[in-house]
Amino acid sequence: MHPFFRSFRSLGYRNFRLFFAGQSISLLGTWIQRIATPWLVYDLTHSVFLLGLVGFVGQVPVFLVSPFAGVLTDRANRYRILIATQVLAMVQAAILAALVLSDSINIPQILLLSGFLGCVNAFDIPARQSFIIQMVEKKEDLGNAIALNSSMVNGARLIGPSVAGMLIATTGEGICFLLNALSYVFVIVSLLLMKIHVKEKIKENTSILAELKNGISYAFGNAPIRHILLLLSLVSFMGMPYSVLMPAFAKEVLGGEAHTFGFLMGASGMGALSGAFYLASRKSASGLEKVIPLAAGVFGLGLVMLSFCRFLPVSLILMVVVGLGMMLMMASSNTMLQNIVDDGMRGRVMSFFAVAIMGIAPFGSLVAGSMARHIGVPHTLLIGGICCILGGFAFARKYCGN
Repeated sequence: MHPFFRSFRSLGYRNFRLFFAGQSISLLGTWIQRIATPWLVYDLTHSVFLLGLVGFVGQVPVFLVSPFAGVLTDRANRYRILIATQVLAMVQAAILAALVLSDSINIPQILLLSGFLGCVNAFDIPARQSFIIQMVEKKEDLGNAIALNSSMVNGARLIGPSVAGMLIATTGEGICFLLNALSYVFVIVSLLLMKIHVKEKIKENTSILAELKNGISYAFGNAPIRHILLLLSLVSFMGMPYSVLMPAFAKEVLGGEAHTFGFLMGASGMGALSGAFYLASRKSASGLEKVIPLAAGVFGLGLVMLSFCRFLPVSLILMVVVGLGMMLMMASSNTMLQNIVDDGMRGRVMSFFAVAIMGIAPFGSLVAGSMARHIGVPHTLLIGGICCILGGFAFARKYCGN
């Protein structure tokens, strides 16, 4: 099979094709909201600390709730959980749009709604990641499906921020939130059109806490899973908060406005999309253990170089590098975990994956916001980038050296 056609082989499955189509539209709205929210906060407060705080409140539920959601995902119907999370996320976006359009929005409301969406995501991520294997019939196509899912996310990430920047500048943040609410209709319809063969779940007599403990013992007793989760946690804590600092970087360091912020995040999406297409073209998951630490190093190096940059064109190129490294590491880690985990533990392990990539990040956002207030955004990016590079070296020695 030609590499180009091999890259899209998972679309041969009807359910995944429906999911891909509906989610592609919905994710455009998601990324528009992700750009509009921090810009709205910064526009209202001009505070990098509050940028970090909103990021913290929006993601900390993943840290607190997701492990329990993973147990539920292994026990219950992942398909129904996914439909419920999409409906609740649509409601959150609609409320946010109504508050902004009525000019009654304030920071406490943003914090409350961000926390609510974080709780929804705590259930959505393990359910979504575990559900992918139910949409593709052959396990050898699982890596391709994960990569295509990542390309879909980052295709939206490429387009969404630029659209958001233009919408914020011309119509305001309220329309951004409204469009996101409407976009959920497409993914909900696509899910309802699927034909899912649900396997009967074996009823467990053990408690949720006991199952959670079993999941933790399984994940951290397995060296490959443990090393992947630890590296993801480090990068999420020290590197990923770069995104919540970008409004301040765009405005204070580059002297730009909303469209500058949109272009920066769009460039990151372009790099991430390139990484996802590369992974989709691979024949198998073999060799990904070498891609992961290399990608962490590329991501960190991009942040280090960005910390010294003061020119928009060069910053855009460096954001492509940052996005490329981030995507290669995240999607490669996801693929490796999905391939080595037992199906009975899939929901729990993917909940730990969610904690590593999103649950740890809010603590990093809070720390990054505080650091940026005291030492500036560039120095905060520099320190984060160096830590990611060191983490990649440590992973290579521990994992690849065995």
